Amino acid sequence: MGVVGRPHGVRGLVRVHSYTADPADLAAYGALLDDKGRRWTVVWRGEGVAELRDESGRPLPDRNAAERLTNLRLYIERDRLPETEEEEFYLTDLVGLAAVNEAGEAIGRVALVHDYGAGTSLEIERPGASPLLVPFTRIVVPEIDIAAGRLVVVPPEEIEVREEAPA
Repeated sequence: MGVVGRPHGVRGLVRVHSYTADPADLAAYGALLDDKGRRWTVVWRGEGVAELRDESGRPLPDRNAAERLTNLRLYIERDRLPETEEEEFYLTDLVGLAAVNEAGEAIGRVALVHDYGAGTSLEIERPGASPLLVPFTRIVVPEIDIAAGRLVVVPPEEIEVREEAPA
């Protein structure tokens, strides 16, 4: 749902990158979890700047405490996310789907979804071969069927698809 960035000032405020449609909505989810299961709440203090509070409701005391949380990822439980509309899904729904070619032949399974800001890509694990990384566009992934547990992948011509992992 979000990532804690660098500290802002000396009073324990942090920059927070929100992945919600409207960044301000991140605070509306209430308690957010980190990788260790700790609960945090976000109180916006300016555009992209927030006070981060721990489980007891205490804000970070100073810049040093804020620095220790740089790159902390914030999540919510899946059942707290809004339901998707028809033909909508969350990127996490793609993980684990079978990847097949246009003829329906198995390519592998979606292992990860990468989004570094310049466009989303899918990492497809393939038995006996190195992973295949493809851009997540409608041209490369023309069909997604969450209910059936698969998606169709048409790798661009400039991507070489080897059947075996290089030695």
